Amino acid sequence: MAAPSENPENGGKEPTAEGAEAPQNGTAPTEAAANGVGEHTDGPKPVDVGTRVLCKWRDESFHVCEVIERKQREDTVWEYYVHYLEFNRRLDEWVTADRFDLTTKVEGKKTEEEEKKKSDGRKMTRNLKRKHDEINHVQKSAEEDQKMSALEKEHEEITKVKNIHMIELGRYEIDTWYFSPYPDEFASCEKLFLCEFCLKYMKKKKTLLRHKLKCDLRHPPGNEIYRNDTLSVFEVDGQKNKIYCQNLCLLAKLFLDHKTLYYDVEPFLFYIMTECDDKGCHIVGYFSKEKNSPDDYNLACILTLPPFQRKGYGKLLIAFAYELSKKENKVGTPEKPLSDLGLLTFRSYWKGVLLDILRKHRGNLSIKDISNMTAIKTEDIISTLQSLNLIKYWKGQHIISVTPKVIEDHMKNKAQQTVRIDPKFLHWAPLPPNQAKGKNK
Repeated sequence: MAAPSENPENGGKEPTAEGAEAPQNGTAPTEAAANGVGEHTDGPKPVDVGTRVLCKWRDESFHVCEVIERKQREDTVWEYYVHYLEFNRRLDEWVTADRFDLTTKVEGKKTEEEEKKKSDGRKMTRNLKRKHDEINHVQKSAEEDQKMSALEKEHEEITKVKNIHMIELGRYEIDTWYFSPYPDEFASCEKLFLCEFCLKYMKKKKTLLRHKLKCDLRHPPGNEIYRNDTLSVFEVDGQKNKIYCQNLCLLAKLFLDHKTLYYDVEPFLFYIMTECDDKGCHIVGYFSKEKNSPDDYNLACILTLPPFQRKGYGKLLIAFAYELSKKENKVGTPEKPLSDLGLLTFRSYWKGVLLDILRKHRGNLSIKDISNMTAIKTEDIISTLQSLNLIKYWKGQHIISVTPKVIEDHMKNKAQQTVRIDPKFLHWAPLPPNQAKGKNK
């Protein structure tokens, strides 16, 4: 089974319910009814939503978590959906009270700093939208802005609890990470079954088996624009293959926390990376990009499916996006905000590309030269060189400061990419400007 077993932020394992002991709690049972959860005549009262408690992990250590939601099973046992404050939301899970340490006091209210951090993603998204509106002279009233903020808060409330816990895709069963807005009749399923070629979703295995007899797709719809050995990339137009792209976005949302685009797919192109065998071309990941971006975004959303993570596919997808930018004679940058895993992958890709170039040219390049060679935006080059301590600001401009020894020291710590995108296998031409603008938002 492919599962998000490791968290890159902390190196820990996904929480589990094994090995916990039940705490003693002798509070009055009648308070449960007062809290609107029904009469509870035996045992302790349920823990309130919003409470912060210590919760036991599989390594027997305790971590502070917040109760996001609760529900009572048929056997009257309460289950709690908890978020571990130290970790990413992908590790949120349902637990029972025997995992809690209710004897240790934990601060119960969120600090202003935590509230500010939580809203940063929304603010970033709204700021980008405002920037786009200003460019296109779209007038927005304060009332409309308040409505947008209210809708975003409502969206957060709806998506706070993961609805689908597992999917079957091809030969993999994959534990999901986040909420995804599948239709209500499917969202209540613990497990969904997906056709790996058309991405149609079903509630039952037997329905999937019947569908596979009828489905004539053996690769993503659209044009195959890259093929090198078993690695293939298909370009899918969101306007021409709307249902497929919507299904892809719903699938992606199961593994992306901040993704908000599900149904408005027409203005985007989707690039699906696959591994091919005698049974077809099997999706490993994808990225999307606007047909015409006023901000030079060469990538809007990127995902490597969990079974294929830590195998270099993320960097291959990024490299492919920059090869398209080179074909367009443009410099590009990813749309912000990036997911935590997306940001790590981009930084790793930028470092690798810049170190290779600086070693090859012995550092005798300007930032503009590097941007023209790589199609990476100058701001991304500067921030990456700063993180490597390879740049100085002198007399009003950025100067690359590097020696061969420094480059070699950095190269020793750089992960080696065994498979690369070879431009000679890319058969693609950009959309004509008038066609791209006509189909964009």
